[in-house]
Amino acid sequence: QVQLVESGGGLVQAGGSLRLSCAASGRTFSRYAMGWFRQAPGKGREFVAAISWSGGITYYGDFVKGRFTISRDNAKNTVYLQMNSLKPEDTAVYYCAASREYTRMGVSQVEVWGQGTLVTVSS
Repeated sequence: QVQLVESGGGLVQAGGSLRLSCAASGRTFSRYAMGWFRQAPGKGREFVAAISWSGGITYYGDFVKGRFTISRDNAKNTVYLQMNSLKPEDTAVYYCAASREYTRMGVSQVEVWGQGTLVTVSS
């Protein structure tokens, strides 16, 4: 099973950009579909984006509306989330997720979670 470590979170002004990274340990990274979820204070965990093991299929949450892009580099065991045009409502802890069975994964279908990285968007 892989282990996931996120990085790249921080404080950014509204309209700005951030790129999150999720580094995976283990030699089976390419067998996993990867995803990003987020959780704002007082709210449930929300699907953000997911990408198939090959990188050929991607899914996004409805709220993304073309602002975020998920990608992966299997040679580096890393998945990325490029976030542009950030809004204060994007403020949340962002979690990396992995699943061998589901690409369009829900919370209950995630096998492995990262520890999360905080993104704060100021107005």
